[in-house]
Amino acid sequence: MPDFQIVRDDDPRCAELEAAGYRVVGESWAVRLSDPDRELLESAVRRAVAGGLTIRELGPEAAADLHALEKRNEADYPDTPATHHEVGELADTRALWPEHRVFGAFEGNRLVGATVIRQKDGFGDTKFTSVLATHRRRGVAQAVKAASILAFLDIGITRFSTGGAAANQASLQANQSLGYKLTEHWRTYAP
Repeated sequence: MPDFQIVRDDDPRCAELEAAGYRVVGESWAVRLSDPDRELLESAVRRAVAGGLTIRELGPEAAADLHALEKRNEADYPDTPATHHEVGELADTRALWPEHRVFGAFEGNRLVGATVIRQKDGFGDTKFTSVLATHRRRGVAQAVKAASILAFLDIGITRFSTGGAAANQASLQANQSLGYKLTEHWRTYAP
């Protein structure tokens, strides 16, 4: 068996792995959203704007700002075998476009939060959302995610997905506040 086994928590293999002496070393989740409530999304954006932020889509010219935001937040990402997030170099950030779309929150000229989303298998699939520590718990993540969902609704995408580490309950709550429903819970086992 490989060093790590990532298994849904409702899979019978969980009991087998535990009986074989494996232990849970990480947990993760997946959420889905179908036919979102446009007013709920618009209100998330309005709250952020009323709080002094500008919410907008970013093009590749914003790669340096996004990379700097990610570098500041890199140590805050939970790092598990199932939820590893590597920022990489500026060239890696630039390579997000055109496959992905990026939505950001600015305080003045400073990027304080962003989300990266792409179309995958008929879903708007969020790759990651990143908010500066100084701006967390202020609705920034909800606002940028809501803006991304609204943009995808405008092109006919009505189903959305994302996931994350169980250790990051704030991320799960931000998604649920926009109507996402928990669909899967995963355990990572190690010998």
